[in-house]
Amino acid sequence: MDQSAWRNRLGELARQHGVPAASLAVLEDDRVTEVATGVLNVETGVESTPESVFQIGSVTKPYTAVLLMQLVDEGRVALDQKVAELLPELRLTDPEALEQVTVQHLLTHTSGIQGDHFQDTGRGDDALAGYVDSCATLGFSHPVGATMSYCNTGYVLAGRIVEKLTGLIWDDALRTRLLEPLGAQRTVTLPEEALRYRVAYGHRDDDGQQVLTKHWTLPRSMGPAGQICATAADVVGFARMHLDGGIGAGGKRVLSSDAVREMQRPAVVIPDRWTLGTHWSAGWILLDWDDRSVYGHDGNTIGQSTYLRVVPTAGVAVVLLTNGGRSGDLYHALFPELLEELCGLSMPEPLAPPDRPPTVDVDPYIGVYERVGVRIELEKQAGRLAGRVIATGPLAALDDDPVDEIRLTAVSESLFVTRDDDSHTWTPMVFYSLPDGASYLHMGMRATPRTG
Repeated sequence: MDQSAWRNRLGELARQHGVPAASLAVLEDDRVTEVATGVLNVETGVESTPESVFQIGSVTKPYTAVLLMQLVDEGRVALDQKVAELLPELRLTDPEALEQVTVQHLLTHTSGIQGDHFQDTGRGDDALAGYVDSCATLGFSHPVGATMSYCNTGYVLAGRIVEKLTGLIWDDALRTRLLEPLGAQRTVTLPEEALRYRVAYGHRDDDGQQVLTKHWTLPRSMGPAGQICATAADVVGFARMHLDGGIGAGGKRVLSSDAVREMQRPAVVIPDRWTLGTHWSAGWILLDWDDRSVYGHDGNTIGQSTYLRVVPTAGVAVVLLTNGGRSGDLYHALFPELLEELCGLSMPEPLAPPDRPPTVDVDPYIGVYERVGVRIELEKQAGRLAGRVIATGPLAALDDDPVDEIRLTAVSESLFVTRDDDSHTWTPMVFYSLPDGASYLHMGMRATPRTG
């Protein structure tokens, strides 16, 4: 890999897509190459370097999955074990459904538990315990195991299980059981730890200019779902452990080879197979690109986004950290070039509407779709679906602009796409029904039931 050439290319694409700073790390032929560009904070102008730490958002989830899989290795928990047995204090509005939820459901986003419960329970070490108590008002977005719906709540519950089984708070379990064996010296979970390093701040668009977001981080209670800060090289090191069959730095075994394989075994089909992948496993998103198996994860938090892809047959892992702008467009421009050069992999083109979209009867899809954290209102305008996506609850307070106006373009009878005016990347919206006949909209990896 030509480090200088890719540094220049990263800088060119970041400027093109309005991304203030980006950090890239590539594992190839058992060596890591790092490049960075831009500024971590548009107000201070601090330069991004490979040593800078970014928030990796939901890429945290595979780390939490590894902690649970370690406990499976040790015989202290089973994937088919009931969550109600492990967290007897957990209360949900449907006790009978709760009795069906297993650890596997949490890791594969199939529990049906309402997933975007961003409840702030304070900065103390009891944040996860308080979060579990706060779930008493939550119900289910879909029947247990009936479909896949991205569930932050489930991963916080998984983190609390780790705490109860290890006797350590999640942050300490992560550090001692995973980060230290990986040699991940620039991976942290708390703001005061991140302050030791060059730290990226999130940005949002304001009339074409990138400005700082109002908040830097999510509540501590969301730790197991999305609170890790890391360098790109440290994230690649995490991926490397999976490529090496569970072996960490210095030859130390971190995870059994059986657990590594389990984390790459397809567990559930994703209704929207275009946004990220075709299946979800116990921790990873699974993709089929160019008839080759690929896995990875994305992370989106307040003004920061992360993209991790691993090609096991080539021993290649690539991670991109960003702090604002049209990061999805940057990813879609950069990764096809990288993967083609590194391992001859042709990354599929992102989903887009045909030049002549089909004529579709949209009347069956008009209505309100709602779950915890979001309300989607769809109506008919000039024969097309249009409406708005509204952030609700605590999530709305973290969003600088909680209402997005959308216009949908048909791709097929039940598949539509939409995008922001300044974005090149389309967002799929899939309408489908469960076996019980209930109507759902799958968007942003979430299954949202029709409520009106």
